[in-house]
Amino acid sequence: MEAEQTPKKITKSILKEILIFALIAFGIVLPFRAYVAEPYLVDGLSMDPTFKTGDYLIVNKLKYEIGTPERNSVIVFRYPNDPTKSFIKRVIGLPGETVVMKDNTVTIINKDHPDGFEIDQSYVVHTLPGNFTKTLSSDEYFVMGDNRAESFDSRSWGPLNKKYILGEPIIRLWPLGKISVLPGDDTKS
Repeated sequence: MEAEQTPKKITKSILKEILIFALIAFGIVLPFRAYVAEPYLVDGLSMDPTFKTGDYLIVNKLKYEIGTPERNSVIVFRYPNDPTKSFIKRVIGLPGETVVMKDNTVTIINKDHPDGFEIDQSYVVHTLPGNFTKTLSSDEYFVMGDNRAESFDSRSWGPLNKKYILGEPIIRLWPLGKISVLPGDDTKS
C-alpha cells in the first residue's frame, strides 16, 4: 500500500525541486552572462543608421579576451571616464597607428602605409567636419560612431584602452524585421 503524501510533504517536495532548479539555472546562466555573452540595449543616435535606440543585441564577451578588434568592427565597451556606462562604436584606428581627420576624410598612417590610406566610410550617413591628428599607443583604439554628427567618441574623449572593451555584437534580436548575425560588421570591406 502506497503511503499518502500530506500537503506538508508535497509543499516541501515542490520547494526542494524549485531550489534545485534555481541553483542549476543560476549556476549556468550567471557564469554564461558574466563571461560569454551578454544582452545590450542600444540607447542613442551615435550609431544611426547601423543601430537605433531600442535595438537589442547579444554581445560576445570572449572574442577580445583571445583576439583583438579589426578596423571597421563594431564594439561595445565601458566608457573610460565613467566605467558604469557602456557605449557602442566602430573601430577606426588600431594600436600604433596615427589617425588623421581632415574635414570628413579619415586617413590612417601605419607601418604598412607610411604615406597613409583613406578608410572607406560608406556606412557613415551623417557627418561632422573636423580636423585632428592622434597617434595611438600599443593598447589603444580610436573609435567613432557611424552618425558622426551625434557621436560622443574618441574625437571628444581620446583613445580607448583595450581594457575597456567588452565585446562585439554577434546577434541583433530586436527589432524583429532586422534580426541578424554580426550586425554592423564592415570588416570585409
